Amino acid sequence: MDRRAAIARLVAMTGMAVVGGDAFLTGCRPEKRSRAPFTPADIATLDEIGETILPTTDTPGAKAAGIGAFMTVAVNDCYDDRAHDAFADGLRKIDDVSRSRYGKAFVQCSPAERTTLLEAINREERAYTKAQQPSAAPHYFRLMRELTLLGYFTSEIGCTKALRYVETPGSYDGNVAYHQGDRAWVNPMHRF
Repeated sequence: MDRRAAIARLVAMTGMAVVGGDAFLTGCRPEKRSRAPFTPADIATLDEIGETILPTTDTPGAKAAGIGAFMTVAVNDCYDDRAHDAFADGLRKIDDVSRSRYGKAFVQCSPAERTTLLEAINREERAYTKAQQPSAAPHYFRLMRELTLLGYFTSEIGCTKALRYVETPGSYDGNVAYHQGDRAWVNPMHRF
């Protein structure tokens, strides 16, 4: 099973639990404060981060789903100030680390350099999360990774190309044959 198939199954099984998920579920919009807007360059960087997390394979990647624009809308509309600030600061940190390590911005790095960089940040995030105090802001890379998964697997591309899409639900069949390599199912009428 490849990484994309494993992620698709995980997302389908867990119901896409996301940091800030209460805002997604309730549709609440936090009180607007004066925040610097995300720029087109930020969206391009987020597209490349998403594409590194979910690259194009035999199905389109996160960049094709417009993941950068999705992340900026979700962060602006659904995250509280603490999570928003962590996300925005993290976006800058990724570029800073890229410039110090490779002498260029993240979007200018090769796919191998991007992967190496994000793997190091992912290890940092796991250590941070393990030692995190309940009142601490979430790690920026966790937010980026979870929004990439949420945005991709709820996009048209993710639902119809990476998952097996059933537009109209039919009868329940609890004994559907599974064959190695089958994609996970998604049913838009199913509520997690």
